[in-house]
Amino acid sequence: MSKMQFKAESKRLLDLMINSIYTHKEIFLRELISNASDAIDKIYYRALTDDSLSFNKDNYYIKVTVDKENRLLQISDTGIGMTKQELEDNLGVIASSGSLNFKNENEIKDGYDIIGQFGVGFYSAFMVSETVTVITRALGSEEAYKWESEGADGYTVKPCEKESIGTDVILKIKANSDDENYDEFLEEYKLRAIIKKYSDFIRYPIKMDITGTRLKEGSDKEYEEYQEEQVVNSMVPIWKKNKNELSQEDYENFYSEKRYGFDKPIRHIHISAEGTVTYKAILFIPEKTPFDFYTKDYEKGLELYANGVLIMNKCADLLPDYFSFVKGMVDSEDLSLNISREMLQHDRQLKFIAKNLKTKIKNELENLLKNERDKYEEFYKSFGRQLKYGIYTDFGINKEVLQDLLMFYSSKEEKMVTLGEYVSRMPEEQKYIYYASGESVERIDKMPQTELVSDKGYEILYFTDDVDEFAIKMITTYNDKEFKSVSSGDLGIEQENETSPDTGDNDKQELFDYMKNVLSDKVKEVRASKRLKNHPVCLANEGELSIEMEKVLNSLPNNDQNIKADKVLEINVNHDVFKALQEAYEKDKDKLQLYTDLLYNQALLIEGLTIEDPVEFTNNICKMMR
Repeated sequence: MSKMQFKAESKRLLDLMINSIYTHKEIFLRELISNASDAIDKIYYRALTDDSLSFNKDNYYIKVTVDKENRLLQISDTGIGMTKQELEDNLGVIASSGSLNFKNENEIKDGYDIIGQFGVGFYSAFMVSETVTVITRALGSEEAYKWESEGADGYTVKPCEKESIGTDVILKIKANSDDENYDEFLEEYKLRAIIKKYSDFIRYPIKMDITGTRLKEGSDKEYEEYQEEQVVNSMVPIWKKNKNELSQEDYENFYSEKRYGFDKPIRHIHISAEGTVTYKAILFIPEKTPFDFYTKDYEKGLELYANGVLIMNKCADLLPDYFSFVKGMVDSEDLSLNISREMLQHDRQLKFIAKNLKTKIKNELENLLKNERDKYEEFYKSFGRQLKYGIYTDFGINKEVLQDLLMFYSSKEEKMVTLGEYVSRMPEEQKYIYYASGESVERIDKMPQTELVSDKGYEILYFTDDVDEFAIKMITTYNDKEFKSVSSGDLGIEQENETSPDTGDNDKQELFDYMKNVLSDKVKEVRASKRLKNHPVCLANEGELSIEMEKVLNSLPNNDQNIKADKVLEINVNHDVFKALQEAYEKDKDKLQLYTDLLYNQALLIEGLTIEDPVEFTNNICKMMR
């Protein structure tokens, strides 16, 4: 029989199909199983309008068979089959979709799912096959036909024998090459894994003959090999079941089976949405961070299915970065997929779904915070930093979404509190939301800069994450209240019934000017402190860049800019140290230089900053002791 040529620029187009469209060779099995599922669906849809046809789902299945010796892989279905003309129309014209034509001809609405609508999935078989053979018998026909091709050179169609209605696709798997392993597509375990990965929720049973070993009957030592037919796929996905059919254990088992994490999720969100875009989703809020979560290697995203067929393992566009910890899946029949069904053709539907998911996740976290505070705090220990990054990295665009989810340690409550809780307790005269930044709660507790705010009875939020202050700078205000660091120059606190240090006194100012000159450009100013009560000295900062932010920025890798905050050395003029400074100013300028250097380095140590010259510092202590 003469070989027929593919239509539509055959060789070039088929080469493109085989070599360029699909990212992973294993996709071929997903495509052929999807086609088989479509073929069974077509009988079902035909039965809806043809009274002479009945559809008993138990009679329909897909079978995957391996012949390792002859390097053959067969995918069979009990579907509608194809006539000779349909074989030539569907398999002879590349990118002609029999499924799409069937859908259009039968006026099937979008609510009825037919998976394959591009007509190119079949040709993915040539990625792994030397020869592709299709044996098919159409519903209502006594004749069967055999279509066969070795690729772009063309194909043959001839009559053959087939007892039952349906289609067999037989692949002659290629031999291994230096850079490709094709043997794996003849391995039972690999085929099962591919089916579970991509086609687990095809609505019809996918059967395989499974080989195993078992004890011989009546023996406790001798084993025998056996083969039995098993259904590989789950068929009915959990997300298509009603919520009232499912228990917490069902969701936890699904989380574990999909390997979303090794922990138990704190919460799950089961969504079944109809309307502009119809989709189903199950999302999980984990309890623990994955080991690589805060590294560049972490890949966010949800599993994306189209009609139960896995399209993408990690669809990053479904989640904003600040909710990248969320695990789960989305399944929709409304997605516009590209020709390979590996990605989306355009993202209008995806953006709509992503917007809805963002709202659902936020609402779930707010409910968790309100109703199960302990669980929320466990979650926040793991992922609170990510929420704060979400505010900082997008320049505050997302602050309205995230700010009510933030928590910080409170000096007054001695536990984690929200910004809303802090503001609700603020005295009427308090102007600002006060915060202090440091490496730990214990370090901040000892900071001299907190004295005035604490003595006033005002609550202080402790910022112990390196991103905290950066995020707050992006929020700027909360409930019309500005944020104010306890190290800021102006704390906005009136010191009633107290004698303020006379910073206008010429003698004091001359002393401070002299100390500033000793320290040169290390500080912007030396001045009398309005905040210190018991401590002799501290550093304050001027401008937007705080001392804590300086530490964070300078600790970043590949940073060689040596960023500096504008520091002010504040002296407690009611402390004995100030008297020593005055005396040295009047009698011994060398001693004043020594005192100035010691006080400056002491202030650096309090802040957790590095002393520029530790040897000089220790020598100066020895000089003072002598």
